[in-house]
Amino acid sequence: MRSGNRASGYPRRPHATTRRREGRAIEPDRKETQNTRDLLAELAQQPDILFRAPFRMQYAALCYRRGFEGIEVLLVTTRASGRWIIPKGWPIDDKPPHKVAAQEAFEEAGVLGKAKRKPFGRYTYLKTLADGQRVPCLVQVHLVKFAEELPRFREAGERRVEWVSCVEAARRICEPELKGLMLALYRKEEVKERNRRGVPN
Repeated sequence: MRSGNRASGYPRRPHATTRRREGRAIEPDRKETQNTRDLLAELAQQPDILFRAPFRMQYAALCYRRGFEGIEVLLVTTRASGRWIIPKGWPIDDKPPHKVAAQEAFEEAGVLGKAKRKPFGRYTYLKTLADGQRVPCLVQVHLVKFAEELPRFREAGERRVEWVSCVEAARRICEPELKGLMLALYRKEEVKERNRRGVPN
């Protein structure tokens, strides 16, 4: 099942449309900005769900790698609406959260890597269940350092999968807290790279 070539050296150069320079200001995309506004408006209109209904837990993988122009992160689309998100899923019995996150990354995007046990952060959103019920979810995010990308995986063909810069990811996704995590990862990795090169911060 796990067939494919192991990544060596730098990952394959991303498509030109996915490359962005983090040091440059980027105008917000109208469609993505509207998606975020719609989400915030929906949350504001349903305070009972947010403040009275119990939150359901999920675990997510924030997969990252160093590309030719800096840190890149993995995004996938939802199967229903096509929104950009990160791989995530429900808890699995007898499996620690960081391993659940790593499993979701493989099942949804074919990405293998080492997941950090300590959570990188959390975000909230409203999920629509199969019966149409809307429930609030708390998503615990674990960093997954890219190691290998395989062409065959469980949900292949069901989602779009792209590697993009942290700034581009923050622009595409709707959840404000997740946007913040993308930018926090960018700052964290850039500081590490500067320290490695001996460049003052």
